[in-house]
Amino acid sequence: MNHLMKRWQLMSFGLENLQLAEVPIPQPASHELLIKVSAVSLNYRDLLVIDGKLLPDLPRMPFTPASDMAGEVVAIGPGVSRFNVGDRVTGNFWTQWLEGDAPAEMARHGQSMGGPLPGVLSEYVVLHEEVAVAAPVSLSDEEVSTLPVAGLTAWFALVETGKIRKGDRVLIQGTGGVALAGLQLARSMGAEVVVTSRSADKLRRAKALGASALIDTSVTAEWSQKTLELTDGQGFNHILELMGGDNIRQSAAALAPGGRIAQIGFLKGDDIILPALPIMLKRAIIQGITVGHRRAFEDLNRAVDQYGIKPVIDKIYDFTDAREAFKHLERGPFGKVVIRVG
Repeated sequence: MNHLMKRWQLMSFGLENLQLAEVPIPQPASHELLIKVSAVSLNYRDLLVIDGKLLPDLPRMPFTPASDMAGEVVAIGPGVSRFNVGDRVTGNFWTQWLEGDAPAEMARHGQSMGGPLPGVLSEYVVLHEEVAVAAPVSLSDEEVSTLPVAGLTAWFALVETGKIRKGDRVLIQGTGGVALAGLQLARSMGAEVVVTSRSADKLRRAKALGASALIDTSVTAEWSQKTLELTDGQGFNHILELMGGDNIRQSAAALAPGGRIAQIGFLKGDDIILPALPIMLKRAIIQGITVGHRRAFEDLNRAVDQYGIKPVIDKIYDFTDAREAFKHLERGPFGKVVIRVG
């Protein structure tokens, strides 16, 4: 048996420093699983980690990036009770957040996979059994790999905290992984969904996924006015705020009384700027979302099987083409970018 594996790793920050290395296959200790990774999906945060721009405590080098994977348990350490060899699994991004209130260290980026903890862009990884999550049976490994951050973030915003109901009106910004997961989940639960994007082509593709209306923000910069026309002035019960900066001013204008803004992304800037009065008059809730806990992930996976949701993958890259996959992510994919590992 070959005792070596390949993994992508950084010796210093910057995508140009991402190198494919050969290292020993790790062995599972007590309560750990050895997982043969079959697919890894990429998130925007991975680029920030690779560039050394996200974490207050920089990860130790050599560092393997990426947080989201799917694979098969091929060996177990002593004391493991949650999984068996042969089980298909994925992993929970916040390794210590199992349910309920989040651990305090999460506020400082502690204990998240793919930075500061080692990532998963590797042929094998070891996870504690409490971090592993059973994969939905209805999805391919490539599809499963899209769920740990993008899928769970959308679920936590709309379902776990948002308590979405049939007939609710949902506004989703953009067509990345979180946005399209939110579109699919909201439609599965009987909500009406409006999608905004600067790309007419991506909007057409969002329409095919069930969006009831579309707003091209390259044509309509003040998009909140258009949303009020689309809702007869009622506004939206849920808004997935993925832009940040001053964009949240328009989200506040588009919100229904008692509605929720899920603050998820900051593509336009990491400071959010919004007027106080609409937030007060509408009794609005602004909910910061940072993925979610393991119990919610298990709920999501059951829903994926129940509703037949198929995550949207823009392109699947070979393991040796990881740098090209990250460059695709920089360009802005429609849905998820996935790397097939084995």
